[in-house]
Amino acid sequence: MHLDLSATSLGIAKRRAEARGLANIRWVRESLLELPKLGLGAFDYINCVGVLHHLEDPDAGLRALLGSLAPAGALGLMVYGTLGRAGIYPMQELLAIATDGIGERRKRLEAAREILGAVPPTNWFRRGEDQYSDHRQGDAGFADLLLHPRDRSYSVEQLHEWLVDRHGLHLAFTDVQRGRYPYEPQYLAGPKPPRSLGRVMALPLRKRQAFAELFTGTLQTHSFFATREPAVAPYGDPEFVPFFFHEPVTGPQLAQFVASGRGQPVILDHVHSGLQVTVSPGRYGPAILREIDGRASWGEIFEKVRAAGVYTGSPPTDAECFEDFQALYDVLNAIDRLLLRHRSVAA
Repeated sequence: MHLDLSATSLGIAKRRAEARGLANIRWVRESLLELPKLGLGAFDYINCVGVLHHLEDPDAGLRALLGSLAPAGALGLMVYGTLGRAGIYPMQELLAIATDGIGERRKRLEAAREILGAVPPTNWFRRGEDQYSDHRQGDAGFADLLLHPRDRSYSVEQLHEWLVDRHGLHLAFTDVQRGRYPYEPQYLAGPKPPRSLGRVMALPLRKRQAFAELFTGTLQTHSFFATREPAVAPYGDPEFVPFFFHEPVTGPQLAQFVASGRGQPVILDHVHSGLQVTVSPGRYGPAILREIDGRASWGEIFEKVRAAGVYTGSPPTDAECFEDFQALYDVLNAIDRLLLRHRSVAA
């Protein structure tokens, strides 16, 4: 089902569905605030991106979504991030003053563009303008970024207070194309992180995530999954199948890279996500990577590693293989490039 208040947005969504041959969709033009009254049933997954932060009462929107979510379902949410948009809000305030009383949309846009073009390099928006692009994407992007009448943002701590403390939800952050690593302090200080970072890593998860947001200042949005119970696929279960995601990379290709260190730590410099980190290959890392094909479970992969005889002494147990591969898995999973599905779930 696709629900939207805007007829224009619904039309765009319908054309995109037609282009992809998607026909089994119910189209509903209505506000998400009316969800409890529509009798549409409970959904296993609800995707709500860039909506809650524009509502007069975001919590009312969240409650409406939760009321239509199945008990074991998941919400996929995106809201604006305060720190990454720090220069935007003073500019919104500036343009609101400059365009106050201009009723016609076209004239308001013209005036706003003139003011933006005249501000000096010392202006806070100008100082961080390389981080923003919407205002360069035509009138709609400009208006949405700088002239929106209702636009609020959240810090990591505010999201925890709202969704975790008030509603008892569990959050799993995953920044677009970058995964959860922007929320993990150990990955943000480069291949040689300072020793004092160890004290930060001993803090509770939400404090570590708050530190990460403050450390980089680049999170313009917060994308995450919210569930009533923890719902992250567990590492350490031999019944789960590892598979590569986002990029056309293969296990043998990664194995070759990891093996280039001849058993020593290697620096993973991942251009697409911006991650640069030193990671240990372990004793069996290359052998395990070579067997990851998106079909074999961890248990089957470890059996192949043992059969290949890439060990000294007694064969490693599944638990020993998991422990040995942990560092590599953590890095690849943190950037959403190595994910897990249970073997009972179709690829």
